[in-house]
Amino acid sequence: MRPTSLRALAAIANSAGMRMRRWDFVAPYLQGELEQNEVVYCHAPPGYATTGADGRPRICRIEKPIYGMAQAGRRWQRSLFPWLLHF
Repeated sequence: MRPTSLRALAAIANSAGMRMRRWDFVAPYLQGELEQNEVVYCHAPPGYATTGADGRPRICRIEKPIYGMAQAGRRWQRSLFPWLLHF
């Protein structure tokens, strides 16, 4: 998390009269959403069949951002900012 985002969250909590004891973002990169027209594919993960019955390589379509994707942090940020702007 960027320091400016941390300061913004602290300011929101302070203005609402809340006490902050700790920060706990459980897998924040998994909380974002891909854009409606965005399509992302990847190879099958280890442990899954890497080839189909026809012998062609198997690929997977990603429906939600996953850790390690270049877009994952940006997508979570786009989910968080509208909530922050609401205050």
